[in-house]
Amino acid sequence: MSSPAERLRRLRVCAVSYLNTVPLVWGMLHGEQQGRFDLEFLSPSECADKLESGGADIGIVPSSELLRLDLEVIPGAGIACQQAVRSILLVSKVAFADIRILAADMNSRTSVQLARVLLARNHGAEPCIIWARPDLTAMLRTADAALIIGDPALRLDVASLPYRVSDLGAEWTATTGLPMVFAVWAGQKECVTPELEAPFLASCRFGMSHLDEIVRAESRGRGFSEEFTRAYLRDNLCLELGEREYQGLELFLRYAGELGPA
Repeated sequence: MSSPAERLRRLRVCAVSYLNTVPLVWGMLHGEQQGRFDLEFLSPSECADKLESGGADIGIVPSSELLRLDLEVIPGAGIACQQAVRSILLVSKVAFADIRILAADMNSRTSVQLARVLLARNHGAEPCIIWARPDLTAMLRTADAALIIGDPALRLDVASLPYRVSDLGAEWTATTGLPMVFAVWAGQKECVTPELEAPFLASCRFGMSHLDEIVRAESRGRGFSEEFTRAYLRDNLCLELGEREYQGLELFLRYAGELGPA
């Protein structure tokens, strides 16, 4: 019979290539969890597709995909915020209530559902969604508003934009009083066992305890200053999930389910 470590090493893990995921996998890349998993880096939507097709056993899954895919969540670590998240931005040429066409980053799914939930509940808007590459200028040529996520959103100088901007993390937490969970570790039910929680959480904690190393390693290649990277990872993100985060996740899934798919 194979040992737990031997079983873990065989698992194919799909992670997201954005900056917000780096601390989650830092232990898998540089800590005690190194070598336990076969890691692959893709976009959020590609991670979900990889799990659906059977090409991965475990993945960092956009929260909205939990409505569609029959996956088991690995508790303890994920991507959430308790205030402004900075990397999920709704940028609009018109008042939010007047948005009729929303151009959305083709890599996004949870963010699109979050935008739809907040626009419907807070502004009475139910826009048509068109999918686009994350180029704000091009998106706003054909739409009233654009949804930009991940590293492309971090590269925007929000203060200089001549448009209305909503940080959807800030709007969700102000609206509900609960954190917003954007992604969780999840996998095929036959692959997820109780013994998995510890290494995934330990990898996250290793990453957050080595934040200075991550900042030095990631900033220049992504085009961010070290100060900006450190503030984003330390202040905007919540990567260890507790009871309130899962309450927020449950509420988001209920609201998103009521709206149906985009």
